[in-house]
Amino acid sequence: METRPKIIIENLSFYYGKRLVLKDISTQILEHNATAIVGPSGQGKSTLLMTMNRLWENLPDGHMAGTVKIRFKDDFDDIYSKAVPPHQLRRKVGMVFQTPNPLPMSIFKNIAFPLKLAGETASDRMANLTEKALKQVFLWEEVKDRLKEDATTLSGGQQQRLCIARALVLKPQILLLDEPTSSLDARSAQVIEELILSLKQVCTIVMVSHYMDQVRRIADTIMEIEGGMLIRRL
Repeated sequence: METRPKIIIENLSFYYGKRLVLKDISTQILEHNATAIVGPSGQGKSTLLMTMNRLWENLPDGHMAGTVKIRFKDDFDDIYSKAVPPHQLRRKVGMVFQTPNPLPMSIFKNIAFPLKLAGETASDRMANLTEKALKQVFLWEEVKDRLKEDATTLSGGQQQRLCIARALVLKPQILLLDEPTSSLDARSAQVIEELILSLKQVCTIVMVSHYMDQVRRIADTIMEIEGGMLIRRL
């Protein structure tokens, strides 16, 4: 498996209003690896994730200094340049949040929704891509006869896998995971961990986790944030 850099972060600082959250972070994230960001609560770990897909731009009072570059093809692109519109960036850099957030619609429509936003209109292709995404997250066999049911009828662990499938259906190169198992029971968390290990074959994983046992099981690289600074990389 390749270990060349996928993301390069240089001199990144981030503020909410006047409060400094991240201070002068420079690091590289390797392709087809699982990189875990760890550290005490309130240190900017989730904010660091959001700098990689510009999602923080939807929040008030945030501003950033520094650069984030991602190699989508042969060369690195500055993701904050005008050449990389946010909506196109987020198709290539998917994100899944701590609490599962299925849309108030059917299981099938939850997965097909990003495809429609991306301009897909062929129903056969949407059906095939939806099935593939659900198989990727080991959910197809559990829901194939329930695709028209409301997604909120799924269990918590199933909902989280559904949200991961929704992020994967556009075939992102990078998947950002913010505490993906914190709201799940032990068995559901184990399934998600196994899923993350399998997904490294198709994309680069960057995740925030408070569970060091989990991090040791699945992470190739550990980045420790404290006081808004990158203090250790293992």
